[in-house]
This record gives sequence, C-alpha cells and structure tokens, in this order.
Amino acid sequence: MRRLQVIEAKPEDTAAKALKIAFATQDLHRVDSHFGSAPAIVIYEVGPTDARFLEAVQFDQVSNQDGHHIDDTESDDRIGAKVAALTGCAMLFSLAIGGVAAARVVNAKVYPLKLPAPEAITDVIGRIQTMMTGTPPPWMRKLLYHDNATAFLDE
Repeated sequence: MRRLQVIEAKPEDTAAKALKIAFATQDLHRVDSHFGSAPAIVIYEVGPTDARFLEAVQFDQVSNQDGHHIDDTESDDRIGAKVAALTGCAMLFSLAIGGVAAARVVNAKVYPLKLPAPEAITDVIGRIQTMMTGTPPPWMRKLLYHDNATAFLDE
C-alpha cells in the first residue's frame, strides 16, 4: 500500500461542517471501481462551499473489475486494508460493494453509497455540496449536525 497525503494547516473557517469522503477509483479522477477491487481510494474533505484533496491510497493487491478475485488465501486481507484506509471518513462512493465488504465498512462507521455508472469525483462532490447547502437527507443531516459524525450508525 502507498499513501500520498497533503499536509497543510486546516483552513480557519470551521463554522461549516466538512466531511471526509472516500471514492473508489482506478484513475484517481473518477468513481469507476468496485470497492473490493479498487486499486486506489481517494479522500477529500468536503464542505458546503469548498473541497480539498486530502489523500490517495493505492493498493498493491487488487483484482480486475470482472468480479473474479485473485487467490489471496495466503496474502494480506485486501478488504481489511481498504477499510483501514477509510478511517475518519463519513462516506464511501463506489460502483459496487459486496455484502461482506459493506458490513465491514458500516462497522467502521462509514456510510457506503453506490453509483450506477462511472462519474467524475468533482461531479459527485458538487452533488454532495448541493445536498449540504439545500435540505440534506436525514442520514446526511446526522453526519453534518451531530458531534459524532457516525451517529447514524448508533441508532
């Protein structure tokens, strides 16, 4: 696993709640991958009016996108490494996620969301910001307005 992180001081404007959001990706620009076989996860901090890149995590052991996984009986837990990379994130966007992987993501207090087709990360961020500034759905309100960003899972 390789990590690329941006290390800088957090902007002073903390009045608006920002969420860490993860995207399963093959090309670092689009949500275009199944979570279990994603070669990378890109993480952004998204607020109502701005977003900033935080981190890209690339994984060495991945399968192709045809649904056939590599034989990893003697290798590290691929899903475990990906779930660990989501630490601190509120949401995960992917094209698909298996039941076992989804349960592990939810247990890590991350809200998994599936997209029906590949989409630019910037477009997804724009939709999230629109929801944040409008009338967010109940699950997003809980993420935005509770001190514990994982409150939706605790009910």
